[in-house]
Parts: sequence; structure tokens; C-alpha cells
Amino acid sequence: MSAARSVTRTQWAAITAVVLALLFAGTATVASAGRDSGAGVDDRTPSADSADAGFARDMAVHHQQAVEMSFIVRDSTDDEEVRRLAYDIANTQANQRGMLLGWLDMWGLPKVEAGREPMAWMAPEAGTGADAGMDMGSGDHSGTGSGTGSGTDMEGMDHGSAGHEVRDGSLMPGMATKTELEQLRKARGKQAEILYLQLMTDHHMGGVSMAQGCVERCEDGTEKALAEGMVTAQQSEMRLMADLLKARGAKPRTAS
Repeated sequence: MSAARSVTRTQWAAITAVVLALLFAGTATVASAGRDSGAGVDDRTPSADSADAGFARDMAVHHQQAVEMSFIVRDSTDDEEVRRLAYDIANTQANQRGMLLGWLDMWGLPKVEAGREPMAWMAPEAGTGADAGMDMGSGDHSGTGSGTGSGTDMEGMDHGSAGHEVRDGSLMPGMATKTELEQLRKARGKQAEILYLQLMTDHHMGGVSMAQGCVERCEDGTEKALAEGMVTAQQSEMRLMADLLKARGAKPRTAS
């Protein structure tokens, strides 16, 4: 993969993410104004146990870790391509997190609800498992790490919501554990780049699964539109990260 192609893909992914963030920010503003005026707007407010509220709470937490990991790697490598991607992810997900928390405020619902388990809003029988997380298409993303890839290196990765084991700070699908975050903080240079790209690929797969769950379950149209945008943007970034890993002689992790 040429450097020119790699930079172009990074810039394209960044532009896509920013445009989506601005689009949904504008949509949310219009929707909020409509609710305030009461003109032609369905005034039903999501309940505390609804998919709308659950997704907003859980995805805000999920996004916060992505922002944290992106700031960590920004200070751990001089590679401009990875630093640019990390900045774009941090900026986009911080903005989206603000929207999600803003909706909870607008609905008069708590941002944290004691006694409610993460992902309780997302029933496992709805079929939003790992298959919803990534479609790598027919391109070459086989990587150059250990083992022989065929078709896609995402095969075998299971980051769906069903059966997720909450452990060591990993509250939701795709989230890094406290141990993995500490490893990322200690890593430098190429090692940090590879670990970040692997952890963020896992993170995006879990996030896409959650966003697809909102698309299927949420009732608020603006929130569903944001979730759809998350699916599109994060799948694009996963393809880019697979290319960046391949250029570094590595590939996405498989499920343990």
C-alpha cells in the first residue's frame, strides 16, 4: 500500500467522521428546538429503561474510553498517520458523547443509573452480534502477522453484546480492560501504534454492534440516525485500521 493511498484513506475517513458529526449535531439542535416549541413534534419522552436511554448511557461510556485511548497513543508515537487518526476518533467520539448526554438531560433522565447492568437494553435474541460489527468486503485485508488470513482478518472475532463478560474494567463489548490500557500507556513507537489499532478495532466492533442494536430498538428518530452514522463511519475506520496494521506487519486480534 503506497503512502499516498494511505494518507488519502486517512483523510477520507476523517472527513466522513467530521461531516457525520456536524450533520447529526445540526439534526439534534433542530429536534431539540422542535421539542421546546412543541410544534409538530411527538412529545413522547423515552423511559429510563428504554433502548433509547440505555444506548445513550452505555455508548457515552464506550466513547469515553475511545477518547482516552486516542489521547494515550497521541503521546506515545511520532507517526503522523496514527496520530491523525487518533485525533479524528477522539474529536468525533467526544462530540457524539456530548450529544448522547445532552439527550439524557433533555429527557430528564440520569446519566448513570445505579443497579442497572450495562447492555440491559439490548436483548441477545435480536441478532446484533459480531456479524453486525464488520463487513470487510472482498478487499485484501489479510495482514502479514502470524498465521494465514483468508478473506478477512476479522473472522473469529466475537464482540457482540450476547454473553459479554464484564471483567477488569471491560464493561461492554469491545472495551479494553484495565490491564490492556496500562499496556498501551507503557508502549512506545510502533508497539504503541499496533496495540492502539488492535484495541480500537475491537472497540469499534463492539460499538458498531451496540449502534446496530439502537437502530433496531431505539424509537427516537434523531438518535437512530446518529447510530446509523456510527455504523457507517466506524466500519470505514476499521477498514483503514486493518490497512495500517498490515503496513506494520500486524493484523487485528482474534477472539481469545
